[in-house]
Amino acid sequence: MQIYSTLSREKRQFVPRDQGKVALYVCGPTVYDDPHLGHARSTIVFDAIRRYLIYRGFDVTYVSNFTDVDDRIINRAQQEGIEPAAVAERYIESWIGYMDRLGVMPPDIAPRATAHIPQMIDLIEKLIEAGKAYEANGDVYFSIASFDSYGALSGRKIDELEAGARVEPGEHKHDPLDFALWKASKPGEPSWDSPWGPGRPGWHIECSAMSEEYLGEGFDIHGGGHDLIFPHHENERAQSEALGGEFAQIWMHNGLVNLEGEKMSKSTGQFVSLAEILERNDPQIVRLMSLQSHYRRPVDFGPSEIDQARAALERIQEFDRRARQYVSGSEPGDAGEAIEAHRQGFIDAMDDDFNTPEAIAEIFELVRAGNNAIDSGRPVAEVGAYMREVEELCEVLGLDARQGAEAPTGAADALVDLVISVRDEARQKKDWDLADRLRDALADLGVVVEDSSGGAVWHWRSPGSRT
Repeated sequence: MQIYSTLSREKRQFVPRDQGKVALYVCGPTVYDDPHLGHARSTIVFDAIRRYLIYRGFDVTYVSNFTDVDDRIINRAQQEGIEPAAVAERYIESWIGYMDRLGVMPPDIAPRATAHIPQMIDLIEKLIEAGKAYEANGDVYFSIASFDSYGALSGRKIDELEAGARVEPGEHKHDPLDFALWKASKPGEPSWDSPWGPGRPGWHIECSAMSEEYLGEGFDIHGGGHDLIFPHHENERAQSEALGGEFAQIWMHNGLVNLEGEKMSKSTGQFVSLAEILERNDPQIVRLMSLQSHYRRPVDFGPSEIDQARAALERIQEFDRRARQYVSGSEPGDAGEAIEAHRQGFIDAMDDDFNTPEAIAEIFELVRAGNNAIDSGRPVAEVGAYMREVEELCEVLGLDARQGAEAPTGAADALVDLVISVRDEARQKKDWDLADRLRDALADLGVVVEDSSGGAVWHWRSPGSRT
């Protein structure tokens, strides 16, 4: 298996730290708002990678965190007149709901930053003792000059970074490039006791402390979006490796999302929320679109690309429907040489830096051959073998080849709407017990309720999604 590492800028043979096991850390969201399309692309990519590693027989430990203390969370809380913890909890709940809709497997471990303050303080103390960090008026900063290979991950040069760096008001840095490990508390902000006074952790120290806590030193793969390479991952690597040893063996970064050819960005208004996309499209379409481009390349989400993905998904599911009708309950037969060849083609593609476009192409070759077998009146066992292989390889990528049971409609939808309205009234009256009981009752019936900033929305749980 060959995996491209951002640090070495080349593919390297994957040799896990511990034989037969993979330790994988993927940076999770800062929970101050509902997830957007970029979040969806990244989580789908690494979910598919995780699923494939499991398919290949590895015992995978997948860790993805929640940053639940941050300036943006604090600002949102102040705007709404509530506690930052309430903001974080709301959007953690929202995140989990959206990931469920996208068919993303929950992490094995989903640590929250606020639950790991002691580990962060311990790491910061070690950096100070080693002369890699310093305290200044209750803040603690990492000294960039103490880490010789700073910039190696992002490819940025120190002199170029210095040209645009400056010290913000209230900061007491020795160098404009130094970054905060600990921030002294300000009035009205959440804080924790520390050797340097009350305060809260900087963003970058969180992932270093939590990945070390759960995966140890030199874990196998560190992942995230391309936008995290600098400064987040550059700083993570610096503060972790400044004490000696290797932080992560391989750094993986997925390409970002374009909307009709232009980079998605909130600041420019070129932005579409995940809620908007899922309001109009099957989550499986979003998943297929995310995987039809190689993970390191940007992916275009435009009307034509959505239509193409919808047609591709329908082609897979229509074959599965035809095959199931043709087989009519009979057991599939053994895989023939043609099926074995396409399965190996799928594995070869994924072993080559998780080349999902080529892997999906092999699935469509199986669909084509399976349709031909049906049209030619081939034996039921042969058609069943094609059907089973398509379903299995789709599942490896988190795609659902089956159209699944039809979601209840009509009167059932109307009844759910009625219960949702009663629940909304209970929430407005702050009757949280009734609201929670109604939500749990709906969940038992297969209804997923998501509380977003725009109010409660719901959908029927997709077949095969987590409960």
